[in-house]
Amino acid sequence: MDITIHTSFLPHVDPEASLAFYRDVLGFEVRNDVGQGTMRWITVGPANQPDTSILLAPPTVDPGITEEERRVITEMMAKGTYGWILLATRDLDGTFEKVQASDVEVVQEPTEQPYGMRDCAFRDPAGNLVRIQELR
Repeated sequence: MDITIHTSFLPHVDPEASLAFYRDVLGFEVRNDVGQGTMRWITVGPANQPDTSILLAPPTVDPGITEEERRVITEMMAKGTYGWILLATRDLDGTFEKVQASDVEVVQEPTEQPYGMRDCAFRDPAGNLVRIQELR
């Protein structure tokens, strides 16, 4: 089989704040932006990886989701336990400094992990955990 990762999903609650984080802070390009208000689906991704994207989408608009499920999703997002993503960079310290300067919530400063990876972590405007690993 020849399977690639094309698009991954992260929820948003404020499309403008999420757009500012992924485009302006992380430097991703905007590939698509459809809808209006909080009902926007925004596709972003690194310019040097045109075949890999993140879809920022409203999390509770699916008509198949019950009110209880909407409540749970909203609670999990508020706690930062609903969505997360792992990114990577060759310059972890420089990336950390740039992201930290944007006044986002720092979860963890660059740290050597016991499993052999050095990384840091932030929360995006929706509460999603964004871990950035150092490529070696």
